[in-house]
Amino acid sequence: MPQLIGHLDADCFYVSCERVRSPALAFQPVGVLGNQGACVIAKSYEMKAMGVKTGMPIWDAAEVCPNGIYVKRDFRWYEAISRRILEATRLASPQVEYYSIDEMFFDGNDLEQVMGQPLLTAARALQHQILKQIGVPVSMGISLTKTLAKLISDTAKPFGCAVMLDSTAIQEMLDKTPVGEMSGIGKRSEKKLADHGILNCSDYAKADRRLIRKLLTVKGEHLWWELHGTPTQPILTRRPAHKCISRGGSLGGATADPDRLIAWAVRNVERLIEELDYYGVFTSQVTLALELKAGGGWASRVVLPHATASFSTIASAVKSLLMEAIQTKQQISGMHVLAEKLVFRSLVQKNLFEECDPRMESIAKTKALINQRIGRFALRGGDTLALKDIYADESNEYDICDVHGKMCF
Repeated sequence: MPQLIGHLDADCFYVSCERVRSPALAFQPVGVLGNQGACVIAKSYEMKAMGVKTGMPIWDAAEVCPNGIYVKRDFRWYEAISRRILEATRLASPQVEYYSIDEMFFDGNDLEQVMGQPLLTAARALQHQILKQIGVPVSMGISLTKTLAKLISDTAKPFGCAVMLDSTAIQEMLDKTPVGEMSGIGKRSEKKLADHGILNCSDYAKADRRLIRKLLTVKGEHLWWELHGTPTQPILTRRPAHKCISRGGSLGGATADPDRLIAWAVRNVERLIEELDYYGVFTSQVTLALELKAGGGWASRVVLPHATASFSTIASAVKSLLMEAIQTKQQISGMHVLAEKLVFRSLVQKNLFEECDPRMESIAKTKALINQRIGRFALRGGDTLALKDIYADESNEYDICDVHGKMCF
């Protein structure tokens, strides 16, 4: 029997979560706001039908859909619902990959036995079970590889369910699916493929494998094999070690104000150090990447004197990089701080000549302990005082990247 891989994708997940705790939102045009309430990061099908698009500024969305109901994001709530879906899926499958907050891959070989029904009926039973117990509609696809399963669940939305093992049915789906719909194919890759006449997934599968590898490296070749029904991406039940950890995002409004930019940099460094502590790693290289309002970006990196997770060391390095960017006097709309060249702390030998201020270490431990007990940002760097508006808004306390265990972060 061939390996069966399922893909479960929650429909309008953030909106669905809001409807779980506020049933009156059902069948209403609902939008979830992110980026300090500046734009729509998720919308219901009712709002989508009115013309609202993901990423649309709230003022534009309100014009397009004046009767819309707009709510601020709440990732702690979304995580709670996500983990309930994860556990429900684990009860039906021996192997589940927590791919993202609203997507899971699972081993479908035991689904018939667990649910006591034929495969498609069993998948639908799981789908309806999740809806009944948790209140979130999900779409599901089952096929021979992760890539095929995800394409199937995408085409089945909303609240659809399909099993495709027959080569004819798979071919028909690939014929109708644009290549850009395939996970792992971004805008740049889509353009490269289009230049060679590869427009849909069927074209991709029929293309010379060596050409695909030349255009999109070995990752593109893996997708080629997966479209042919040969799995190259196993189900990962645990997240692999990070090669890079980053924190940042939109600033909610472009700015060239040095005080506000430094405040954002320090906020991102504090969030970054939380992750370094969580995963027990040090970094020896830090990169600052900025998005410019005028378009394009700016990036620079610095090699640290030694592998560390010291706030003072990393913050000083990031501030120094930021000063270079500020000299351009351009409006900055986004910022990311990346910790690279990670190493597990247990593998790092202390350097006898390494400067270490025990007072700073004690302050860092005390700060972390107080924040764990009282609140995430109860104590924070004084440079962040320029962001009073951000810290006053509870929706900014927890972000999607703070949900641990997912493959995509």
